[in-house]
Amino acid sequence: MKAIRRFTVRPVLPDPLQPLSDLARNLRWSWHPETRELFQAVDPEIREAAERDPVRLLGAVSAGRLAELARDEQFLHRLTEATQDLRDYLEGPRWYQEQLGLGAELPAAVAYFSPEFGVTAALPQYSGGLGILAGDHLKAASDLGVPLVGVGLLYRHGYFRQSLSRDGWQQEHYPVLDPNELPVTLVREADGTPSRVVLALPGGRSLHAHIWLARVGRVPLLMLDSDVEENAPGEREVTDRLYGGGSEHRLLQEMLLGIGGVRAVRTYCRLTGHPEPEVFHTNEGHAGFLGLERIRELSGTGLDFDSAMEAVRAGTVFTTHTPVPAGIDRFDRELVARHFGDDGELPGVSAERILQLGTETYPGGEPGLFNMAVMGLRLAQRANGVSTLHGSVSREMFAGLWPGFDPAEVPITSVTNGVHAPTWVAPEVFRLRNRYGGTPGRWDSATEVPDRELWELRRSLRGQLVTEVRERLHASWRARGSEPAELGWIDSVLDPDVLTIGFARRVPSYKRLTLMLRDRDRLRELLLHPDRPIQIVVAGKAHPADDGGKRLVQELVRFSDDPRVRHRIVFLPDYGMAMAQKLYPGCDVWLNNPLRPLEACGTSGMKAALNGCLNLSVLDGWWDEWFEPDFGWAIPTADGLALDEDRRDDLEAAALYELIEDRVAPRFYDRGGDQALPGRWIEMVRRTLGTLGPKVLADRMVCEYVERLYAPAAHARRALDPPTARRLADWKARVRAAWPRVAVDHVEAVAPTAADGSAELGSTLLLRVRVALGVLEPDDVEVQAVAGRVDAADGISDGRLFPLKPAGGQDLDGRWLYEGPLALDRTGPYGYTVRVLPAHPLLATGAELGLVALPAETVGDGAGVLMR
Repeated sequence: MKAIRRFTVRPVLPDPLQPLSDLARNLRWSWHPETRELFQAVDPEIREAAERDPVRLLGAVSAGRLAELARDEQFLHRLTEATQDLRDYLEGPRWYQEQLGLGAELPAAVAYFSPEFGVTAALPQYSGGLGILAGDHLKAASDLGVPLVGVGLLYRHGYFRQSLSRDGWQQEHYPVLDPNELPVTLVREADGTPSRVVLALPGGRSLHAHIWLARVGRVPLLMLDSDVEENAPGEREVTDRLYGGGSEHRLLQEMLLGIGGVRAVRTYCRLTGHPEPEVFHTNEGHAGFLGLERIRELSGTGLDFDSAMEAVRAGTVFTTHTPVPAGIDRFDRELVARHFGDDGELPGVSAERILQLGTETYPGGEPGLFNMAVMGLRLAQRANGVSTLHGSVSREMFAGLWPGFDPAEVPITSVTNGVHAPTWVAPEVFRLRNRYGGTPGRWDSATEVPDRELWELRRSLRGQLVTEVRERLHASWRARGSEPAELGWIDSVLDPDVLTIGFARRVPSYKRLTLMLRDRDRLRELLLHPDRPIQIVVAGKAHPADDGGKRLVQELVRFSDDPRVRHRIVFLPDYGMAMAQKLYPGCDVWLNNPLRPLEACGTSGMKAALNGCLNLSVLDGWWDEWFEPDFGWAIPTADGLALDEDRRDDLEAAALYELIEDRVAPRFYDRGGDQALPGRWIEMVRRTLGTLGPKVLADRMVCEYVERLYAPAAHARRALDPPTARRLADWKARVRAAWPRVAVDHVEAVAPTAADGSAELGSTLLLRVRVALGVLEPDDVEVQAVAGRVDAADGISDGRLFPLKPAGGQDLDGRWLYEGPLALDRTGPYGYTVRVLPAHPLLATGAELGLVALPAETVGDGAGVLMR
């Protein structure tokens, strides 16, 4: 029979045990070993539940056991210590407060919006790297004391659970998540009624949402939930699942995240006294509508749209995570228009102005589509990619939004991702570090650990992974329909003494899950080598709508089902945080072979490195930035060649096999010396831990965000009070209107050049430039010379800027004369050009308006001086 109503019966804890509830509902337990150990002691019989979800644990413990614990003086002492430790963590000063004490001008608070958050397996609101990164961002912000407020959605089905059919086809299951059984609490008004946000929908309908609060250490995470009684059935399902549904479903999710999220933040701050955020961080374009809600808020104070947008832009940071246009959410313009304006959300804000923000105005753009990343960039004064290479790729990808500027000058910087060490580093690794005097955040003790201890640690972790793999593989085969009597072979799957390679991630085609299968005979030889065998553990989920990705999974599964190799290569379904926390420490090598440069960052290899696992990767994402031969191996790529996809895969797969066969496996099995240990391998582990480890930390990443993006954004926002915002908006409008008449009319140079047009290193050119400014004044612009090496097509690379200064008033033709020196400080082919840019103290960069005036192709004498 089916229940007509569902509800949760909460356990009643004895008074001495009440602090357990607070410990369970602050997710700091997920990265704090002492708290997890305390919960494991609550009931050793259900230890696994204690480790993965203390809230469920407390609901499963018997009343008798709780009464026994309430009389256990030793347990109560540990509980008191854990409670006090959490209180000190939540209330004591940390890095951020130290910076404030030193006089740093930092934001009072930052709101961080993301469509998914991977904080812990007990709160399954993530699908992959974007969510895990967001979770690590919150946890590192908490550890550093950064006053962050996270904002997301609470999906009643989360992301899907993955299993396999008998023939290896991915199957999806969507478990029902009851918020009352999760480590979250409902935000309520002072009178006890649930707080809610409401969005207006076309046709007079409304979208209501409750606000759930998860405490991530010091950071509140607000999650909006549309499964409330006030909604019609369609609206109740808006937050049903992560990345599900059609275009309108996704649009409503993103409206709720962005617009509803801002309203949730205002509600939370009103109820708790939390400082109002001065900076809003948009983690990918899904939350881009938050800028529109903030414009609406400011419009209510008397600012017009343009003035409000300037104030909003100043305090907004936008992070893009995708290196391919296909990864960006784009909606039909008519669909967006239908949901805004007087018959929808944000009445009083012109729907046409909203549509302009998401219009792809660059060459090749689709005029009928609304691009969420384009809107995100236009509503943020500061933007970044997530690795140095990805920043470069992003500048190329979005260069059309800043016509006239080279991609290198597109105002998108980069902050390379990091990972939260307490979440991803095995406790055994931490204990060994601490035993030899390691300090938090680095492995400066790595050089002190004897080779034997380091090698035994790696073997122990590998053995734990073997046990985990066998348990998961047995469960997977049972779910595929096998009987226990058929599965005896699983007891010999993997070997704790064999070189173990890990590969786990989402399964879009560019990550090339099956590159290892290009030459199956050669792979079998590597797996079954008589002296230097390898074993491979693979995991990953394809998007439910991606049949191509599912075929890749099936291809890998079918290969791993082969009785000849199934003891050496396995595919584990249902990849998630709980599996990953065993997988990263237990592998010797972490494999990553995407199509370069399509991996934005690829943080899984970072998590592996923090456990002493070496990377074997294409030079993409973070590995392109920090690769050294001491840390692993770089897979050669053919991305610079004009090859078809199959030919490129063949070449790169052959390079992968060669690396494993000739360099990776021999080094692992080279047991020379008196101790019969792989000394060179152990030294690579040591260097990975001690030198690479500090670079890949989320603490480093969050500090960079604070110092390079959040603090400047807060400073810019404070400078834009309403009168200043109006003046800036008026100035921009005046400059845009006048710009068609701005021109570089004449350039001449006085230089000590030889008869062949060359010049000597160290000499100086004096440039004189006449420019037309129309109705603008010299204070409205900056005139620059750009000089550097030139290629065969006279393109300037690695250019340097030389500002030119006014040299008098207007001439009789209304032109302005500018002058300045240009130092010739490089040898070889050298050239320069001159340009005019808008200039204002409140602009973040000269490229902000996307306006530039350049000389015509024919300019005055000396405009192309070359030096050899």
